[in-house]
Amino acid sequence: MSVSIVVKGEVVTAFLSGEIDHHTAAELRETIDLAANEYKPTLLVLDFKNVSFMDSSGIGLVMGRYKTISELDGELAIVNTSPSIGKVMRLAGMERLAKIGMEELANETN
Repeated sequence: MSVSIVVKGEVVTAFLSGEIDHHTAAELRETIDLAANEYKPTLLVLDFKNVSFMDSSGIGLVMGRYKTISELDGELAIVNTSPSIGKVMRLAGMERLAKIGMEELANETN
């Protein structure tokens, strides 16, 4: 699992890749939170394009980043989910916390 951070103006995008599980979530949380606290974006984008697997730790990752970005008065977006990950996000109610599926936004931040 890895994450790369791209900052464009007031948007921070975290490009996630690999598997998100109990073993990888802590490192992802730290990296994303450091970037959010450093750049204080108005929008934090989590790009799941290259995520091959996600368990419940992925839901926890999203919920925690929502809390982090909310404390900075920003918003959270989740983009480029596979159909199965998108379904899990929606079933877990993540669309109440984040904008899901704004692929056009992801293309602008690349």
